[in-house]
Amino acid sequence: MRLWPKRPPSVPADSSGLAVAYWQSHDEELLTASLGRIARRLPYLVASALRMAWQAGPRDTVIALAGNLAAGVFTVYGLVATSDVLASLFDAGPTPERVRAALPSLALVAGAAGLRGALLTAAGWAQARLKPQVERLAETRLFELTTRVELAAFDDDEFHNAMRRARDNGVPDTATVVESTIAVLTGTVGVLASAVALGVLHPVLMPLLLVTAVPAGWAAVRTARLGYQAFYRLSAARRRKFMLSDLMAERLPAAEVRAFALRDFLLGQYGKVADLEQDVQLDVARRKTVTKATGDLLTGVATVAVYVALGALLAVGVVPLAVAGAAVLAIRAGQTSLTALVQTMNRLYEAGLYFGDYLAFQELAATRVQPTAGKAVTAFARLSADEVTFTYPGASRPALNGVSVTVNRGEVIALVGENGSGKTTLAKLLAGLYRPQSGTIRWDGADLADLDLRRLVSVIAQDHTRWPLTVRENILMGRPLDEERLADAAAAAGAVEVVAELSQGYDSLLDRRFRGGHDLSGGQWQRIAVARGFYRDAALVIFDEPTSALDARAEHALFERIRRHADGRSIVLITHRLASVRLADRIYVLDHGRVAEQGTHAELMERDGLYADLYSLQASAYREAVT
Repeated sequence: MRLWPKRPPSVPADSSGLAVAYWQSHDEELLTASLGRIARRLPYLVASALRMAWQAGPRDTVIALAGNLAAGVFTVYGLVATSDVLASLFDAGPTPERVRAALPSLALVAGAAGLRGALLTAAGWAQARLKPQVERLAETRLFELTTRVELAAFDDDEFHNAMRRARDNGVPDTATVVESTIAVLTGTVGVLASAVALGVLHPVLMPLLLVTAVPAGWAAVRTARLGYQAFYRLSAARRRKFMLSDLMAERLPAAEVRAFALRDFLLGQYGKVADLEQDVQLDVARRKTVTKATGDLLTGVATVAVYVALGALLAVGVVPLAVAGAAVLAIRAGQTSLTALVQTMNRLYEAGLYFGDYLAFQELAATRVQPTAGKAVTAFARLSADEVTFTYPGASRPALNGVSVTVNRGEVIALVGENGSGKTTLAKLLAGLYRPQSGTIRWDGADLADLDLRRLVSVIAQDHTRWPLTVRENILMGRPLDEERLADAAAAAGAVEVVAELSQGYDSLLDRRFRGGHDLSGGQWQRIAVARGFYRDAALVIFDEPTSALDARAEHALFERIRRHADGRSIVLITHRLASVRLADRIYVLDHGRVAEQGTHAELMERDGLYADLYSLQASAYREAVT
């Protein structure tokens, strides 16, 4: 009966729609990797890891490597000197004289052991210092890329999955690869030290090291494989377990758990997953025990064979007794080093696969980085999109197809239409967040792709981020503090009332997960987000559904303030509430990625087209509610 399947089990079904989820991309390779494949990949991993370690901390890298190498030298010296100690103790003559004769060699053994320990301690200290430095370097490089790539990259599932693999597995395993690389080098030095010591003692003793180490190495590989098999079988179950634990122990779902009496249901679901996890762990524990017992039995048999071989060599006078005693110590040391080496190689191979994902993502992201050295510009007189087309990665049809719009300085432009008509996509193109596949967007005649708009455009997204920062930091967003402008922005957005209700005012932390933190309603968060857009004092301000969480009175007041805020700057307003866009200078009605109509409210109502139809539907709903 096999202790593990010859072929890996099929990948569990995943509701995300991915053929293989990003976190499972290397499962089959890990389950079927042979020791030969692992060994062939080692040079690449070792070179990449040492390069990363050198870039993170050159001094600590040198200390870690040199310390382990020098410790190997003293290991050899100590084992050889042990033979001299045993030779003196086994020599003929009175015991006191034999002990005195052994003292010089014994001092050398003690000195070698002390120096070896000191070198290993220094190397361990350097390794401990390297780990946080490598992790920081890997994370910094990742985030430098993820914050510079074009926005459209995040709509590409291939890019997004590559980023998730690099972030969730590649970055943590970068430090593991460096750590395991040094451990592999240390284990290799330990094995070589024992082999060299045996060769110095007598060449015929060297093969005996392999005889005793092979069974232990075999058991180490099989045990590691079983451990990963358990991880593989439980990966989906553990994700579900973590999800259930969040549902039962986090603040946001707590109210619905009680309102819908979900306690017994969730505990039942948790119990099923926990039972599966326990059964798999117990099964793998049994298999590991059998493997370890088999490895120990084979190691015992091999050890007996080695002792028989040593006895035979002693009997025929090939090696003296002192050399045989030192050989036993060298074999035991080499056996321990080789077992650790095999286990570390297995761990390095696994971490190396995800480290390879990290390196591959760096190359991929470099091709999607948006140039930052654009030409600086000032406030525009005219912003125009001419026949622009944009298709999201993997989409079957364009989100925008031949769209032309114009925004003049000081105007309020409204983009309206049904869901999926392309309003938000067009706004992101006007802001320079996306680049059209065809057509051009011009800022006073200059192509938007060649300009740096970061300080001149402000976008308040419909799904704005609720930053876990103070109110002041949520509004400033890294810009210099101007108390007067802060007060004006908060007043214009209606956020003054929100701040007045908070115990620390603008210094109140907006995150209940931290002590003293506050939570806001959807409407209050929306006012903070709008204040952020007003504070930026940009030439172009884009509001995407800025009143979706506001009551009718607050909505009317906000639109009045937005209109006043347009003095000297341009506003692009996206909203489904058509009663709020009647005073816009121009309304563009989008339908399935095209501009279906444009004009003022009065012109569009007179045309009796799509806009008039949508407006009449909303108006009739209000009239029916009143009656």
